[in-house]
Amino acid sequence: MKRIDRETVQRILDAADIVEVVSDFVSLKKRGANYIGLCPFHNERTPSFSVSRAKGICKCFSCGKGGSPVNFIMEHEQLSFNEALRYLARKYHIEIKEHELTDEEREQASERESMMAVNDFALDHFCHNLTDTQDGRDIGLAYFRERGINDAMIERFRLGYSLEKSDDLYRAAVAKGFAEKYLLDTGLCARSERSGSVYDRFRGRVIYPVFSVSGRVIAFGGRTLRTDKSVAKYVNSPESAVYRKSYELYGLYQAKGAIARRNKCILVEGYMDVISMHQVGVENVVASSGTSLTDGQIRLIHRFTENVTVIYDSDAAGIKASLRGIDMLLAQGLNIKVLLLPDGDDPDSFAQSHSASEVEKYIEENETDFMRFKTRILLNDAKDDPIARSKVINNIIASIAVIPDVILRTEYVKECSRMLDVPEDVLMLQLQKTVAANLGKGVERRPGADTTAAGDGVTPTEQTPAAATGAQTSVEIPPVTAKSTALTENMRQYERELVKYAVKYGMAMLGEGDEAVCVLDYITGELAADGIALRDEQLAHVLAVAEDIRDRTWAADYEAYCRSLDADYQRAMSEGEEEIRRLAVDLADIQAREQRLKERCDRDYLDRLDSFCVSYIENIMISSPDDVVRNTATALVCEKYTLSKVHTRYAHIETERQRLPDLVPRALIELKLALLNERIDALFEEIKRHSNDETVIQLMLRQKELYDMRIQLARYLGERIVTPRTR
Repeated sequence: MKRIDRETVQRILDAADIVEVVSDFVSLKKRGANYIGLCPFHNERTPSFSVSRAKGICKCFSCGKGGSPVNFIMEHEQLSFNEALRYLARKYHIEIKEHELTDEEREQASERESMMAVNDFALDHFCHNLTDTQDGRDIGLAYFRERGINDAMIERFRLGYSLEKSDDLYRAAVAKGFAEKYLLDTGLCARSERSGSVYDRFRGRVIYPVFSVSGRVIAFGGRTLRTDKSVAKYVNSPESAVYRKSYELYGLYQAKGAIARRNKCILVEGYMDVISMHQVGVENVVASSGTSLTDGQIRLIHRFTENVTVIYDSDAAGIKASLRGIDMLLAQGLNIKVLLLPDGDDPDSFAQSHSASEVEKYIEENETDFMRFKTRILLNDAKDDPIARSKVINNIIASIAVIPDVILRTEYVKECSRMLDVPEDVLMLQLQKTVAANLGKGVERRPGADTTAAGDGVTPTEQTPAAATGAQTSVEIPPVTAKSTALTENMRQYERELVKYAVKYGMAMLGEGDEAVCVLDYITGELAADGIALRDEQLAHVLAVAEDIRDRTWAADYEAYCRSLDADYQRAMSEGEEEIRRLAVDLADIQAREQRLKERCDRDYLDRLDSFCVSYIENIMISSPDDVVRNTATALVCEKYTLSKVHTRYAHIETERQRLPDLVPRALIELKLALLNERIDALFEEIKRHSNDETVIQLMLRQKELYDMRIQLARYLGERIVTPRTR
């Protein structure tokens, strides 16, 4: 092994353009002086990943990850510093000057780097076998020729062949100095349980290398050419430190440029499907390699485009088995179309028998909106069976319910109403109930809630209800000193007010649509993100118990309650319709009474569901066998709001429940403002202790910064004047 010299490192750092580097993985759009796109480090639907060419850095304002081009590549590709530098050197065609590593440096080389190195060796070995050995040409190359694959595609996808010898790769790798451990860890070789000898996993197979988005070979797929049914047709690399199957798509490295240019990704199933489509000139194609789609793979696609066309052959069973994967695509906010190939064709055979223009024309003319496609497929099976049709309708509504865009959901309801011959308002009600049930089952967290932040910053994200009101409250509160950690009665009251909302309204939703979050999740997420721990031990215990209730019992209880509500709804509608038949005098009267009945039942359904969510945590806690939990919860739900002027200001207009989107963020800001005031007081005491003029000046400048921060928080609370605190 060798190490890159310092001069080369500097050349790489000088050449690397942050926008160009990030654009290889993320679809960026210009916004002012910067660029913005979906964060590649966590799942998000609204772009929060900002790239600044002027500063040479990138940063996600939700999860906080980013940095220089080297840091980005290290984080994204899970590479070491040297590996990231080599990646950038290849990208910018910089010749690497390096020196030999010492024995000690070799020992310190990472396991991952060693596994990547043995994969690189195996790739070259398989490619050599295919074109430069007799067996490779007669067997492997002949197979690809028979399948219609040309030399350009063999080179583009680095196709290869593993000789029939049981340990050909193993012997060659060991002879080159590669450790047996890494041949086993990567899955290139395996040890026989019976004899204990090491053998090549892919012997006697044609090889399809799997590349990461950055172009590093991370795994292999091998297809046997035997007709023996007892031999597995395909063998794939096992998961390892360098390969996670659920986060990779075959062909994405070769297709990513075309996907970005065409703003569309075509999804197929197998290796040959991808290669044949690329060969005919349709290059924005990737494959899930025979596995069910995963969230990780979908996020990978979403970095480059929001538009996906899924190609199916005419196998009805395969189509139905794939519908769940399509629902996952919809849930990520992707626009999905479906293409059904002619009978007897798959993407490989269809591409081989048509020109590029014919393939593109067929796709353009025959791709169908997924919802129409699914409706048609399922209705064909249901025929005239009313029970089967009912299941189809619920199935389709379940797919619409996962779509994050509310307007798009509404349009799909209108379209399905026409196709299914079901009243639009009936479908819309079922959709509302399904969306509500999904939120309950998932106990949905606010976006970015998995972020960890050090210190006591105050940074409400754009997804929180506070941000939705336009509040500008992003400040960083410096660490509290030991003397200021005592729990004052004033601080206890702020903490008490916050925990009251968590107990009294725990699972009630703040906000609307896809940005809605329950009160408990919002409070605990904000406290965790800002590194704030409650000082009152009893209140901290109560809040922890509330989280435990949510995690253990909420999803099942919510689902059971929704089933009960559904039954009550149907019963109320039936009884009301019976009464209408008895009392109505004409058709107009019937229609008017039916409309009022439906409105009343719908309103009752939603009111009862909201009431259940509001009181769920409270009802369990006030009956808890834990004395502290029971007594504290009872006291909290009985006391009124006392801290904020907003309570009395609007008390005659709205209920406390209606004002939660304002009250809960306000309570959080009041607590944060109290913490900031503590830090100001602590700094004031520190200034009094110092006599050194330079130190005092620095402390006073910091004090001025804290006053400015306090003004930001006070503005959110509606205070007009904030005067400096003195002692």
